[in-house]
Amino acid sequence: MTVVVVTRNREADLRISLPRHTGRPVIVVDNGSADATAEVATAHGACVVALGRNAGAAGRNVGVELAQTPYVAFADDDSWWAPDALGRAAQILDAHPRLGVLAARVLVGPGHRLDPVCTAMAASPLHAPGLPGPPVLGFVACGAVVRREAFLQVGGFREPYGIGGEEELLALDLVAAGWQLAYVDRVVAHHHPSPSRDPARRRVVQRRNATYTRVLRRPLPVVARGVARDLRHPEGRAALAEAARRLPWLVRERRRVPASLEAQVRLLEAQDT
Repeated sequence: MTVVVVTRNREADLRISLPRHTGRPVIVVDNGSADATAEVATAHGACVVALGRNAGAAGRNVGVELAQTPYVAFADDDSWWAPDALGRAAQILDAHPRLGVLAARVLVGPGHRLDPVCTAMAASPLHAPGLPGPPVLGFVACGAVVRREAFLQVGGFREPYGIGGEEELLALDLVAAGWQLAYVDRVVAHHHPSPSRDPARRRVVQRRNATYTRVLRRPLPVVARGVARDLRHPEGRAALAEAARRLPWLVRERRRVPASLEAQVRLLEAQDT
């Protein structure tokens, strides 16, 4: 098991999180930091890859490629894994050879509040006998352990997504390629969101990335309905404006998911309404 951390200008957060990744190889991918991020990571024994640019979530791809282990646990600069989590995750992945992503229980902040995404995953209406937990079509990146083979097969994260909602496209591509994802609440990650985050900007990015995923993988009527919803909100309009600038890439990379997978996505959407 290798831990891969993607970061940018978060030296203060790394001073807290990196000491908790003990006993395993750690690769820190630096997305063009202007502070002492690389120096702090090196001082804590991590292998540092300085990209010299902000590749967003796609920086994790570099870490996965460099990893020499069959499994990779993602962590953010403001997150870490519980002491027994990764050993347990490796055992589960060993026992389920088609499991591409193990989505862990993510506890947020010093109060250990359950991430709302985990609540939704635990209640998944999807069915797949034999998995170690409910089958899902998404995950929280800082609480995910991936099978390196599966991740690289589908190309990992896409650079235009940046950070925020980048997981959905990868989840769809993995399932379309025959891999499985499961939420396993007995594997635990801790996330203490950095105070330097910009919530308003993050909401726009998440809306934009949801648009990316709809255009790249969903039927055109679903795309149209998503556009209509976003046009009714200022943040949605900002997200659409950003997505429009990527239209040539979106058209070039568009590949609809199989009908059986689209049916699963719609079942999850019906649960959320």
